[in-house]
Amino acid sequence: MRINQFIAHHSNYSRREVDRLIASGRINIERRLAQLGDSIQKGERVFIDGKILKIKSSKLPTVIVYHKPKGELVSRYDDRGRRVIFDSLDKKFSHFSPVGRLDYASEGLLILSDDKKIVEGLMTSNLVREYIVKISGRITQEMIEAMENGLNLEDARAGGHTKSKVVGMNFRAFEYFSISKNHKNFSRLKVAITEGKNRELRRFFAHFKTEVLDLRRVGYGFIQLSALPVGKWRYLSREEYSKLHYFMDNIHNFKGK
Repeated sequence: MRINQFIAHHSNYSRREVDRLIASGRINIERRLAQLGDSIQKGERVFIDGKILKIKSSKLPTVIVYHKPKGELVSRYDDRGRRVIFDSLDKKFSHFSPVGRLDYASEGLLILSDDKKIVEGLMTSNLVREYIVKISGRITQEMIEAMENGLNLEDARAGGHTKSKVVGMNFRAFEYFSISKNHKNFSRLKVAITEGKNRELRRFFAHFKTEVLDLRRVGYGFIQLSALPVGKWRYLSREEYSKLHYFMDNIHNFKGK
């Protein structure tokens, strides 16, 4: 393992910060001065400013995907007695934190982890969030132009929760969208956005006097819902974990625009 990766994993330093420490001659591997690009062998000790680097536990973080059904809150408890996601998940996940939220009436992919850095990193990234949306009525040219160019609303309360304090909202242009049905009774489309703000899609379509009838998240960056049944969970696949490690190592490239 590269020395900068090793120290970043076992400390609060980033890889770039480690590289600067190495360039300043402040890091030793056993008795030799560390050089940029050095690798560390198993059992070798690392010293920063003469102090030995304490090795963190080798326990790996756990990440799961949950197919949240409608009628569950992304919360630990509800003072009104409504069902929450932790009522359905195994007790061993009771200390996990969700990556963002899906509202009570929405379903789909929800990521949870026991690692706060992973949760924060995914939640604040500009990774694409994919949704299948069913709306009342037709998809108009005005909607299409707003999806292509973005939309800034001083009053975006329509579609939001009645207790929400959010008033205005700026909607970025959608990453992409595809229309599978466009009919006067209802329409269906797949959309991709990079933020997922407070009821963003419900507020967006409500601006055009259109109600979101169904909302299902099917993708979050490199993680897909695929055929996971409603109410079930799974661990990340080996490929997804590999992509997650790459994401965390290069997180500065995935931050919001």
